[in-house]
Amino acid sequence: MTEFTPHPIPDGRREIDGKPYMTDAKGNLVPVELIKPQHQLEDEMVRKVIGYADALSDQVARFKAHTFEDLGDFEALLAQDYGLTKGGARGNKTFMSFDGLFKVQVQVADYIDFGPELQIAKGLVDECLNEWSADSRPEIRTIVTRAFNTDKAGQINRSEIFMLLRLEIDDARWAQAMQAIRDAMRVVGSKTYVRCYRRAAQDAPWQAITIDLAKA
Repeated sequence: MTEFTPHPIPDGRREIDGKPYMTDAKGNLVPVELIKPQHQLEDEMVRKVIGYADALSDQVARFKAHTFEDLGDFEALLAQDYGLTKGGARGNKTFMSFDGLFKVQVQVADYIDFGPELQIAKGLVDECLNEWSADSRPEIRTIVTRAFNTDKAGQINRSEIFMLLRLEIDDARWAQAMQAIRDAMRVVGSKTYVRCYRRAAQDAPWQAITIDLAKA
């Protein structure tokens, strides 16, 4: 097993007049002798897990920094030798080991938001729905309702909006609405992802090297 040292986490105890106390969730000092043993064990367990989590978080951050540095250094060598950089559209890249058993993928994902044209699109879509008979195209009405409904954070359902754009409907106002949605799309930022893969043989499927705790 790989040696892994957790970060030191305070034990949450303090001594007053020679007597140990712990602070509860309301900020009150409670004598340790009055705290149930299972609550003390739970406190110790949580602090232990957090110590490892803190150390792992720092290790992942260092891995990310070193990875981007290594990739950048390699691309700098390419630029020096060939006068160009390795890459496809929007900076997406794949780096492969010589035997084809390992690869590192760099992908750039855009953050898309919607401008005021989206409300124009909603108005045009509503006009279409109002003129179509109530029992026609019920599946489209369902998608429209889901697409333009906002969540608790005030965000629309982007996946449903994109689903609307894929529908082929022969209606001039619908076409105008879809164009308004496209005009409303704005790239407000991007994020670069690095994903690592391995496989047992050249004809075997790729397996992601998991770093996400939820997928480990």
